[in-house]
Amino acid sequence: MTRASEAFRNLGAAVVVYIILFLGLIPLPDVIQNKLVIVFPWWCLMTFGCYSLGYLGWHILTFSDCPEAYTELMQEIQLAKTDLTAKGVQL
Repeated sequence: MTRASEAFRNLGAAVVVYIILFLGLIPLPDVIQNKLVIVFPWWCLMTFGCYSLGYLGWHILTFSDCPEAYTELMQEIQLAKTDLTAKGVQL
């Protein structure tokens, strides 16, 4: 099973559980049914957004530089410029 199919399976199970709770098929106390179940998807969305921003920020902070990749990229850019100039494109 691929990671994508596993994620979709888990997401589908979570949606089914939420729909069962939202429709009241499983009896819950009124406070939970009317106040918590209603906002749970928004809480999940906010939590996922915060996690994603933190993950992205951490990996940007700890991003390692690659001098070899930089020089290789600059050589490819220079090669492309000379190739385009030879074909008559003005840069």
